[in-house]
Amino acid sequence: MINRVLIRIRVVQILFSYSQGETTDMRKAENELLFSLQKSYDLYFYLLSLLVELTDSYAQKVDNRKSKLLPTEEDIKPNIRLLNNKFILQLRENLELDKYLKDRPFSWYDHDTFVRKMLENILNSDIYKEYMDCDSHSYDDDREFWRKTFKHVICTDEELYTLLEDESLYWNDDIEIIESFVLKTIKRFEENKGAAQELLPMFKDDSDREFAVKLLRESLWNGKEYRELIDKYTKNWESERIALMDMVIMQIAIGEIVSFPSIPISVTLNEYIDIAKSYSTAKSASFINGILDAIVKELKEEKKIIKK
Repeated sequence: MINRVLIRIRVVQILFSYSQGETTDMRKAENELLFSLQKSYDLYFYLLSLLVELTDSYAQKVDNRKSKLLPTEEDIKPNIRLLNNKFILQLRENLELDKYLKDRPFSWYDHDTFVRKMLENILNSDIYKEYMDCDSHSYDDDREFWRKTFKHVICTDEELYTLLEDESLYWNDDIEIIESFVLKTIKRFEENKGAAQELLPMFKDDSDREFAVKLLRESLWNGKEYRELIDKYTKNWESERIALMDMVIMQIAIGEIVSFPSIPISVTLNEYIDIAKSYSTAKSASFINGILDAIVKELKEEKKIIKK
């Protein structure tokens, strides 16, 4: 689930902190990297559990309405289609979700006000009204309701972003990426798989975890050499005018180009240019692109780049 886009961002953040002297210990930097990736995986389960929490909040709302001093007919006989949603019933019983939440317990209990507000947003949405008016009550309809709701109601809520960023510093840059994986998971659910429905693994395979650790190590171990190479092509620039983030991004990009023969140079360049657009200055992308192009040309001439 944790893809290389997120891994690269994490390595950039760790090395940026390292360059500012926040840590100088290689082992500590590696542990920080793996911990941050674990927190990204936590967010995946946290968002999945929100769907169950919202349903529970609706169940509580239904019970409260029945207990009113003068309940209406609608209060006494509410529409409980949301409570009987087949997808949510399956998600609630999911073995992987249950185990993960037991091993790494966290809940939405402390954010019940937010959950109730989000529920009201859902109940007032056109998606919910269409769902209630639909004559079909199939599993696919139930799953599609939550896919649309997650994408168009939950993911567009600014308060959710604020809450998650306050909950963990590691989630500031993760939210949109992890939301895409939650949507992918909802679409993958099949009724006949029941509680055994597979969720996304933390890494697609061991190679992605190895990529993360190796990228960090190579960028740190060879940092002096890479920085000297960068300095060679930025000698006409005053050092204080070059953003530290730009230096870090180029250092890691060189490490990836040199250390990973199976990754095309164009892929690496595009990935780090995109990171520069999001995490550095307005002109950083074109600056980094020009410097890296020159460095790649030199490394090729010196046979220091070997690609499969």
